[in-house]
Amino acid sequence: TELSVERRFVPESCPRTVRPGDFVRYHYLGAFPDGTRFDSSYDRGSTFNVFVGKGQLIAGMDEALVGMCVNERRFVKIPPKLAYGSEGVPGVIPPNAVLHFDVLLIDLWNSEDDVQVQTYFKPEKCSRTVQVSDFVRYHYNGTFLDGTLFDSSHNRMRTYDTYVGIGWLIPGMDQGLLGMCVGEKRIITIPPFLAYGEEGDGKEIPGQASLVFDVVLLDLHNPKDGIVIENQVVPESCERRSQTGDFLRYHYNGTLLDGTLFDSSYSRNRTYDTYVGKGYVIAGMDEGLLGVCTGEKRRIIIPPHLGYGEEGRGNIPGSAVLVFDIHVVDFHNPSDSVSITVNHRPSNCTVLSKKGDYLKYHYNASLLDGTLLDSTHSLGKTYNIVLGSGQVVVGMDMGLQDMCVGERRTVVIPPHLGYGEDGVEGEVPGSAVLVFDIELLELVSGLPEGYMFVWNGEVSPNLFEEIDHNHDGEVLLEEFSEYIKAQVDSGKGKLAPGFDFEKIVKNMFTNQDRDGNGKVTAEEFKLKDQEAKEEHDEL
Repeated sequence: TELSVERRFVPESCPRTVRPGDFVRYHYLGAFPDGTRFDSSYDRGSTFNVFVGKGQLIAGMDEALVGMCVNERRFVKIPPKLAYGSEGVPGVIPPNAVLHFDVLLIDLWNSEDDVQVQTYFKPEKCSRTVQVSDFVRYHYNGTFLDGTLFDSSHNRMRTYDTYVGIGWLIPGMDQGLLGMCVGEKRIITIPPFLAYGEEGDGKEIPGQASLVFDVVLLDLHNPKDGIVIENQVVPESCERRSQTGDFLRYHYNGTLLDGTLFDSSYSRNRTYDTYVGKGYVIAGMDEGLLGVCTGEKRRIIIPPHLGYGEEGRGNIPGSAVLVFDIHVVDFHNPSDSVSITVNHRPSNCTVLSKKGDYLKYHYNASLLDGTLLDSTHSLGKTYNIVLGSGQVVVGMDMGLQDMCVGERRTVVIPPHLGYGEDGVEGEVPGSAVLVFDIELLELVSGLPEGYMFVWNGEVSPNLFEEIDHNHDGEVLLEEFSEYIKAQVDSGKGKLAPGFDFEKIVKNMFTNQDRDGNGKVTAEEFKLKDQEAKEEHDEL
């Protein structure tokens, strides 16, 4: 005669129970006391949807549903006076029938509900939150109130990308995403009138369904955003900052806003080398690399419209904000020449180095960032060259000009006057600016340009006869070599310093052996000034 309610299952978590005026969705089995079934929502494949306490149900069910939790199961016995009474329902419910209902509550909401947001993780650093008209990328699991999964971006392995607050989303999601930080995780519960309403979405989501979205925000930007630069390390000494047209070498780590690494020059153990402001890199990086110093470290945050856009690239998803942590190793301009800084010059500095001089010097070679490449000090011996003879890179030939013994200078050589784009494998990186700290220790004056041997006094008028030791009218290489050596040893002649004696002598002999037969005759033999005079006469 009285209503009987047996709570057969009550979930551990029950944040809310049914109250009069609430709208519920539930499944049920309806049977008579003998077990005969008269109705079932399961057979129809849809829940029973109704307001509670508004007379839309039989009185016993209106009362039995109050206090239920979502996912709670109740066994309800309803007497006739709280069911269909003495009249029953013709053809279905006989008069004065006691009704048994096995009820499972699926959903619960009220017309006064709003979106509920529960943040269960928020990063310590949150410099920006979602605002209306922002574009966001997020992952989500979408369930009903009973926990049934209806959709998941994780299963598709692709974020959901959309504008917020301009009608691209259901109203409840538009509202629930506002104020989120990148990396934040929150649960957004949306009543149906702020979701898909009475009709549902026609596919997975039934009408009048409350929706629960477990969301993690991965990315956030606004179409009006420019790049953001965060300076991390700026050297105290910064004599020059990069400009449009400069060529930069830098290391970087590239991540998404959520910290996911997508690329790193460090992993390749090679800098990224490029011109700046010329369109060789994405627009945001072109802008972010301007105004940097050598040795500077900065973070460049680039919105997708200045990055890889809606399509993305490789393992960079579409519409992704990019974060580059860069370290500038060096930069130069193709118009740069050698830079010379004199650190010490002796008071007695009258003899200056020139092309053809033989120089002995010590050096430390490094990159612009201070990385040591090479040092003659560590080898314990000087580096010896003939200046201007191509024995060193062009920039070093230029940097050693007009130097006196005892002078110390720093020579900065751009790559186009150094080792170029290729560098020296395993020793000098490609396109590297080089810094040489030099001390000149010895200078042997060279000969005039074009000469490998000169006389220190008057030239004998019978020079050929003196060289032709056996007076057979022909000079062989051995005779020629012995004669030149004797003149050098006696101080009467001088060879160009820094070159191999035998190679010089052989070169001189070959120049005199005009018919190439390995012998020089008196007719072939001519001094250099005689050769020049004959050429002038011919002209």
